[in-house]
Amino acid sequence: MIGLCLGLAGSVWATLPVTEFTLAWQHTVEKVRWEEDYRITPQGLELREARVRGSGAGMDIPDGAVLRDGAWHYRRPLPPLNPLRLGRTPEAGDYQLCSNGRCRELAEWLGPPDADQPMVELWACEGRHTAPL
Repeated sequence: MIGLCLGLAGSVWATLPVTEFTLAWQHTVEKVRWEEDYRITPQGLELREARVRGSGAGMDIPDGAVLRDGAWHYRRPLPPLNPLRLGRTPEAGDYQLCSNGRCRELAEWLGPPDADQPMVELWACEGRHTAPL
């Protein structure tokens, strides 16, 4: 069964039994929520849609974005990502991973963000899943 692996450099720290998820975080300067919807495919993580609830420092609204329900919705044509690399530091706060109407901090699977381990990777993987979402 395909799912989502979390880890670094091919070392798996957790696997989740999901086929779609939303990655969400708060912009560190503007304090605006950003969300990206992904579908897990054998080729990698396919970005379906992204939303941002404002603009500001380093947050230009992409061309073609549509304002709906207080957020700018847009699609960015990218090839599947495998892996998706995320910076994770205590100063920036943590990412949320949302699926089936429930959001949880990455810290629930990986521990809190740590300056000594400032990165995590997400990728599509096959196999037995070690953690529920």
